[in-house]
Amino acid sequence: MPAPSPPDWTCTVSVRELCEFTAKQGDLDRRFTPAATALEGLMGQNTVAQRRGQDYQTEIALEGLCGPLRVRGRADGFDPRRQCLEEIKTIRGRPDEIPANRRLLHWAQLQTYGALFCRARGLAQIALVLVYFDADSQGETELRQMVGADELEAVLAHRCNAFLAWAQAEATHRAARNAALQALAFPLQHFRAGQRGLAEAVYRNAANGRCLLAQAPTGIGKTVGTLFPMLRAMPLHGVDKLAYLTCKGTGRLPALEALQQLRAGTTGRALRVLTMVSKEEGCAHPGQACHPDACALARGFYDRLPAARQEAVSIGWLDAATQRQVALRHGVCPYYLGQELVRWADVLVGDVNHLFDTSGLLWGLLQALDWRLAVLVDEAHNLVERARRMYSADLATGQIRAALVSAPAIAQGPVTALLAATEALVADSVSTAEPCTVLDAAPDAWVQALQTAAGALSDHFNRHPLSMGALRDFHFELQHLLRLVEALSDHSLLEVSASLDTPIAKDADDEGSASGDTTVQVRNVSPACFLRQRFQALHSVTLFSATLAPPAYAVQLLGLPENTAWLDVPPAFPAEHLCVQVADGISTRYTNRARSLQPLAAVLARQFDEHPGNYLAFFSSFDYLEKAASALAHARPDIPQWRQARRMNTGERATFLAQFQPAGRGIGFAVLGGVFAEGVDLPGTRLIGAFIATLGLPPVSVTQTHLQARLDKLCGPGHGYADLVPAMQRVVQAGGRVIRTPQDQGWLWLLDDRYRRPEVAALLPAAWRLPAAGR
Repeated sequence: MPAPSPPDWTCTVSVRELCEFTAKQGDLDRRFTPAATALEGLMGQNTVAQRRGQDYQTEIALEGLCGPLRVRGRADGFDPRRQCLEEIKTIRGRPDEIPANRRLLHWAQLQTYGALFCRARGLAQIALVLVYFDADSQGETELRQMVGADELEAVLAHRCNAFLAWAQAEATHRAARNAALQALAFPLQHFRAGQRGLAEAVYRNAANGRCLLAQAPTGIGKTVGTLFPMLRAMPLHGVDKLAYLTCKGTGRLPALEALQQLRAGTTGRALRVLTMVSKEEGCAHPGQACHPDACALARGFYDRLPAARQEAVSIGWLDAATQRQVALRHGVCPYYLGQELVRWADVLVGDVNHLFDTSGLLWGLLQALDWRLAVLVDEAHNLVERARRMYSADLATGQIRAALVSAPAIAQGPVTALLAATEALVADSVSTAEPCTVLDAAPDAWVQALQTAAGALSDHFNRHPLSMGALRDFHFELQHLLRLVEALSDHSLLEVSASLDTPIAKDADDEGSASGDTTVQVRNVSPACFLRQRFQALHSVTLFSATLAPPAYAVQLLGLPENTAWLDVPPAFPAEHLCVQVADGISTRYTNRARSLQPLAAVLARQFDEHPGNYLAFFSSFDYLEKAASALAHARPDIPQWRQARRMNTGERATFLAQFQPAGRGIGFAVLGGVFAEGVDLPGTRLIGAFIATLGLPPVSVTQTHLQARLDKLCGPGHGYADLVPAMQRVVQAGGRVIRTPQDQGWLWLLDDRYRRPEVAALLPAAWRLPAAGR
């Protein structure tokens, strides 16, 4: 039971939060309903307001006490001529396609606004109008109720009473959490070299509510060095939640390990930590629709949610396994239980997509509930590319043909028309001489075909919510593409190709492959316009990595605030621990690769003979890797070697890494920018050196040329953002595998004469002391 609240205790709750806690009931029904974007929602409200006339009142601030609860929010509009209070919901489609429990939630919000409005205006009754505005047709559907003020007061009192006990318990938890964090001690005996400076900068950043780019080398303890100061800052600066976001799934584990250690140092373990998981990871019944007729865990979900929620917050440590255990004990969906618990956790650990993706849950809740959210982004050098993928999409004619095989009758015509429009678009845009081109704008006829096909599939899945499979996946991809096409501007390229020239890779080590498909692709170049508003809404954010230089790259392409601070933490080890060598006589340019194989093999063999041990050798492609490994095997079959293969599964990756035994001897061949080039920890004699036989520059292509031109237009020429900067970040990440602790010592070979160029050397760490040419 929560401790009794003091007599003057009050708690402020938003109308939305109050209603979502008390008015949701019945089944979980997550059938796809085409949703309007936040911008479309604002435009819809403005359109309705303009239709009402000049005396129409909008964004009416309302607030009132109900016992110790202070309820506040903004009603969408009041029409004095019709004497009605309106709640405007912008949708796509028909209102009767919205699940019943969601419509009940909309009414609950409007009734709460109605009670507060009657209080403020001294009204005995009010007409409540729920307006559904269709973003596509621009039509309105009105649902109307005439309700007395006394009835609305009774409904409000009932909702507040239902929320009061939880609010008191949450206030007690918040007080205990803040007291524990104020007394939190650093979990280690002492700070490592560079770690204190990092921690102090993160704390100052949180105190000032700013954005920080922190470049911090391996070995200083970045995870604890960022989490500890942020936790200490939370109570003093009114931070509601801390989100620790990772660009790769492997980043969650060290964060959770550090949080377990830090949480153990709080009185009563008064810190709720939640792992945010993907639907694929959290779903207990993959392949079944999130609908009561298909999944038992969706049936009565909201009726069983309160007990599951209560048990979960009492546990406090809510990793993926614990969420699943609690959910199944109460017969609810683990994934959606986790989504509900986001509201009540103190620290959230998950992927960056939860905040930055088009439909990111954290972004939606941040807007709706007005949190003071602080964010830490680990391995942030990956965020530009991750965000580009979030705001990119493609459509191949092969996908459309496959969809036609299973498309229902209602969608056959529109999908066939989309195929014809896409083929016509490609035929008009490319040729044998120019198989890939970039268009200035999407042709109206193709956009219309895309909209019609997406609408037809939406109608089908609204009427058949239990349908699953490849057609449903195609439908989601089509909706995503449509949103990006409608938002097309200088930030993205509209690329048309007769074959998939450079597909949006799902993994860094996936080179892609050519296919016979014609393809239309929205390829994001700069995600800044999509992310800028999100960064502005955060209380503070620290993005950290060992490779963030130059800071202007992240500031410009991610849309970070102009006053973003920069911190470059010195290495935690003496520079002489890493011996860096440049192979001046070797060129790994594409035209020189055949001639480079024998000299490369000779350098690898000589280094191995002089300093036997485990090494990693990085190459620009699998083809180059295979040829170089074969050349070494032919020249020196006595040197053990193992090779990265395309699309290795988890077990195969583990087997590759298991070859690096302490005091072992051999060379592992890998692709630069792939899974073994970053996030791999092989301390001590498990790895004593690395060879980087490439600059990591992208290959020449039509896409690369247009990417360069577009970035020049957005950021100015001569910045290297299209090629050299990301290439050098990959190089530095790969080189960072060698020295993992202050005690490590090792060798790094840069196997290309271009590393001598001033513009290249300027992007390498100062601690990489390149020897003079010829040495």
